[in-house]
Amino acid sequence: MASVSTSALLLLPPPPAAEFDQLKYAYEIILSTVCSTLHLKLEGTDRVATLDVALSLPGLLAPSSRPRTRAFASLQSILEGIYRLIGIVCIEHRIELDMPGGIDARVILLDCDVARSTEKNPAVPRDGPIVDLRTLAESGRPWNSVYYPDNQIGLNLAASFSSFYPPVAELKSPGSGLLHAIPDAPHWTPSESVMTLTALNEATAPYTVAVGGTFDHFHIGHKLLLTATALVLQPAEDADAGKERVLIVGVTGDELLVKKKYPEFLESWEERCHSTGAFLTAIMDFRAPGTSKPQLEKALEPGPTGKSILMKIRPDLVFRLVEIKDPFGPTITEEDIGALVVSKETRSGGAAVNDARTRKGWAPLAVFEVDVLHTTEVPPDDAEDFASKISSTDIRRRRMEKALQ
Repeated sequence: MASVSTSALLLLPPPPAAEFDQLKYAYEIILSTVCSTLHLKLEGTDRVATLDVALSLPGLLAPSSRPRTRAFASLQSILEGIYRLIGIVCIEHRIELDMPGGIDARVILLDCDVARSTEKNPAVPRDGPIVDLRTLAESGRPWNSVYYPDNQIGLNLAASFSSFYPPVAELKSPGSGLLHAIPDAPHWTPSESVMTLTALNEATAPYTVAVGGTFDHFHIGHKLLLTATALVLQPAEDADAGKERVLIVGVTGDELLVKKKYPEFLESWEERCHSTGAFLTAIMDFRAPGTSKPQLEKALEPGPTGKSILMKIRPDLVFRLVEIKDPFGPTITEEDIGALVVSKETRSGGAAVNDARTRKGWAPLAVFEVDVLHTTEVPPDDAEDFASKISSTDIRRRRMEKALQ
């Protein structure tokens, strides 16, 4: 008998403030309840429960927030806080993250302005990781449950969401069908100025964005980095008609990983690409059911530029997963790349890339830095466990220990 999938959506109203302690105050109880509920539904099996966390933030899609890289620093910091909180909650409840028997959480950003959702042009499909209510509700995701906090702002958000939900009677109103209120949620007043915008002349809207990494045993640190990368890419609604937007992910080649610890538990390049591509699709592809499926092209024979996988999500949106054999990858072989996303612990790599491009007479890349997931605010007894869950090396070590049992 085929296993039943466990998939849920959590609607989070805007927070009282962007600081982590305020995110924790507003969302910890809600996340604890939802994650524990999904974990119980797994019934001790090796299945993985999927949780889409839609975090509402005011003004995300407003004209004043364009280009959206103006809000990059604020948004990536908030994303870091939410993923950190998910990690804290799962450690507290002894729930695995992104492993069999655990939860696969993906955070997307939601503009809950009903007027902007109503005015959406259906001819221009909006892609994540920032979506409007209508795009989210009509995406056809196979959620078994939709959760929201039982406070007033949660009820308002659920009511707005359900107004766009498919016309099935049991799903049409909060409190019925698959819509579930989370009890004991705190009450707060949402902030109207969560985002800090940079000056307009400092913003950029690149059509090609690059990021690199190993992406072994995909975890929430990888999710933060890739979501931030998706934020930099020019969104469909602002793009020139017919112009292709490309997200390039350099995935470290197998031969560069031979000196890694516990090499026998390293995932292959193809496995790491699969996890990376699946996550990007989950946070960016919100097309309604019935649309054409993404096209997949593989070039797995080693060549001058290594292996590659091309995922054409739509004619105007492409993911390129390329094998990297040095610290630069395609950033110094492809002049038309416009931006590079790095973690703050690898910021020197961005400077090295731009030095190399300058020597070739090319324009430097706009470099966007992403926070490293912090273990601050984690109870001391759990901090080491949290750090191990966002370390590919420690994940391989735990896999080895489990295999030896």
